[in-house]
Amino acid sequence: MNLKAHFSRSLKADPKRLHFAAHSHHLWPDATFAAQQACWEDAARHADRKWDKILSDVYPAAQGHVAKVLGLEAPKTVAFGPNTHGFVLRLLSCLPAGRPWRLLTSDSEFHSFARQTARLEEDALVQVTRVAAEPFQSFSERFATEAAKGGHDMVYLSQVFYNSGYAVPDLPALVDAVPGQDTLVVLDGYHGYMAVPTDLAPIARRAFYLAGGYKYAMSGEGVCFLHAPPGHGLRPRNTGWFAAFETLEGGGDSKLDYAPDGARFLGATFDPVGLYRLNAVMDWLEGLGITVTAIHQHVQALQERFVARLGELELDALHPNQLVVPLSEPNRGHFLTFRSERAGELHRQLLKSDIITDFRADRLRFGFGLYQDEEDVAKLCRALGDILA
Repeated sequence: MNLKAHFSRSLKADPKRLHFAAHSHHLWPDATFAAQQACWEDAARHADRKWDKILSDVYPAAQGHVAKVLGLEAPKTVAFGPNTHGFVLRLLSCLPAGRPWRLLTSDSEFHSFARQTARLEEDALVQVTRVAAEPFQSFSERFATEAAKGGHDMVYLSQVFYNSGYAVPDLPALVDAVPGQDTLVVLDGYHGYMAVPTDLAPIARRAFYLAGGYKYAMSGEGVCFLHAPPGHGLRPRNTGWFAAFETLEGGGDSKLDYAPDGARFLGATFDPVGLYRLNAVMDWLEGLGITVTAIHQHVQALQERFVARLGELELDALHPNQLVVPLSEPNRGHFLTFRSERAGELHRQLLKSDIITDFRADRLRFGFGLYQDEEDVAKLCRALGDILA
């Protein structure tokens, strides 16, 4: 699969760059350029009435795309927002009042959720149980055991751990392990959506799912989403006027109205341009007949090629035996993580040669995407040999 021609604008913008950070800022395909323009033109043409088109056309189209990728029967369970953190705050605001909340999660959640819960802990507003992600082979069993104990107000878990790339298998089994229907079950799918083939159908009526367009959906910032299962989290305290948009003109009674679908988690006015980009990317992929499974296979082939070449180099600074999730583990996302005390130093060395990676503490990450092919991997390995030898 060679799709470089479809990323010509991003690639020509910096021809010498080797961008191996598709797990962070994924380069945008050319289809998003016209979409960006279309958003501006609609605003100029329709002015205030642009929201008629956005809410009746653009927004439902984006809901349909997300639902199709995730196997959701009802697209209206999907709500969009500028970032996932806003949705996390609204989910937390659904929890019982008057006592500390009881949360079950892992020790490898992304900074946004980890920082928020840590701050709440400082004021004794939450009691958090964190299950160690490693060793990965026993994680699902250990997490399910804790979940089965019950008594949690929220169970929050990443589909793919951001600091390793390990993809948690059999999510339905973990969701089913939660005994109480009053417990909110939340899956952070930001490193899974459009990367790891995902079918939420078995758990669509029980689990929330968070993700967004910045990474593998290739759609940039400002287009995150939440799938909200019916009957759970019906009245978030953290709420905005879009959460009951359809009732505004009617005035309503003294009780606050909430939309019955995913819109109950909406906030207020947002920038719609990300929706345009997301729709353009999804339409482009559908037009080419490219599925998430095909994307996943392409990326895994590049990962295997990279690790094989890297092993041949026998570099002391970077070697396959430093992989946090080895290739022998099939449950992995679209980036490879190397454990090294020199992770930050190595990242900066590569950056000087316009090789884009990133690091978290002692972990250096290489991400792979649709705009790369085997020749890019070969260039990367040659550069690593020159820089790190």
